[in-house]
Amino acid sequence: MQKVVVMLKRKALFRIEEWHQDGCRKALLLTGARQVGKTTAVREFAKLHYTHFVEVNFVKRPVAQQAFEGDLDTKTIITNLSAMGFGPFVEGKTLVFFDEIQECPNARTAIKFLVEEHAYDYIESGSLLGINYKPVPSYPVGYEEEIAMFPLDFEEFLWANGVSEQVFDLLRKSYQNETVVPNFIHQQMSLYYRQFLAVGGMPEAVQAFVNNPDFRTVEKVHRSILTTYRADITQYAGKDQVLVKRVFDAIPSELAKEDKRFILADLEKGASRRKYEDPTQWLIDAGIAYYSFNTSAFELPFEATENRKLYKLYMVDTGLLGSILLKGIQFQVLSGDISVNEGALTENYVACALSAKGFSLHYYDKNSKQELDFIIEEQNKITIIEVKSGEKYKKHASLDAAIKDHTDKIHRSIVLSRYNVSKKDGVLYLPLYMAMFL
Repeated sequence: MQKVVVMLKRKALFRIEEWHQDGCRKALLLTGARQVGKTTAVREFAKLHYTHFVEVNFVKRPVAQQAFEGDLDTKTIITNLSAMGFGPFVEGKTLVFFDEIQECPNARTAIKFLVEEHAYDYIESGSLLGINYKPVPSYPVGYEEEIAMFPLDFEEFLWANGVSEQVFDLLRKSYQNETVVPNFIHQQMSLYYRQFLAVGGMPEAVQAFVNNPDFRTVEKVHRSILTTYRADITQYAGKDQVLVKRVFDAIPSELAKEDKRFILADLEKGASRRKYEDPTQWLIDAGIAYYSFNTSAFELPFEATENRKLYKLYMVDTGLLGSILLKGIQFQVLSGDISVNEGALTENYVACALSAKGFSLHYYDKNSKQELDFIIEEQNKITIIEVKSGEKYKKHASLDAAIKDHTDKIHRSIVLSRYNVSKKDGVLYLPLYMAMFL
């Protein structure tokens, strides 16, 4: 008997609901990497709130770009779109969705005029808006509200697997009160966490796993997404496409190293920051990778002292990273036997969790002697987050040195590991699955 497909519950839908309750006074702009679920979220939202939904995808229907080649007033644009078969357009009851809007810069410019007349509500979406490969004549500043979408985080993954709110309440209280999670719950959450390392948060991969927990199917999804990303690089990265691919393909092996810092010399002899800065930024702007910059000063704001020549690069999704690093041995992930490369997966998982929460990523490294995996700002102080994938999670010389030298600047000192909640000498030990609460 075939399992019933359950629609994935996404946090972004809550944000879209807030925009709707606020009166849709601006156009909503959804950004994020390709295949993180932007289009699906808009379609589900439209079903709940609108009698009519008009979806204009500028990649699938490039002819729609012609609707924006003349006057940019609402009447002209809607008349043009209607003549192309889009519609119906009913004032006050229609959501108009411009998907892959980066393909039609004039549509982005027209948003200002469309919103001013407010005959319809508008949502825009684009996977490659950040790379700006087609210049926009005039950005609709003040007429857009932006929401960044990411792959599913661990909490959304648990929702997809049917974990109840009572369990979330228990875990949240344990996190807030710094108390031990009941052993059975801890074991179950640890199993889900290991599944999440292998599956990741790409909606299609999660849906495939929930419908049928066969990693061969999940792997096919991962390979398809990675192929799409490489195809995007070929199509949109222009003269830098070879260098962009070189950086993209090197991320897994660079993270698999002990220090995880991205070394350009590993790509080619004599490689320079000047040569690779734009190609790397392309991946960041496309939402495919995240920078974590070094700072050697234990001071806020981090941006004031960051060294942009020293950095780590993380992939947008740990499942995609694991697909490359593990190459079909996801069963070892579930059994816990992944000592090789586990550090890369766990650290990437935390990087994704922090990025989705809106944190800019930084690591602390003083003269290559003291390295802290992540430092974030909390309550105008610095919170240290160390990620431990092995059994020696209570050995952390760099963290101890930082506590000794900078006690007055530290808000919290956290070690994330596979073990249950505990606290000792001012260090809070949390299971990795609790990164969702940071």
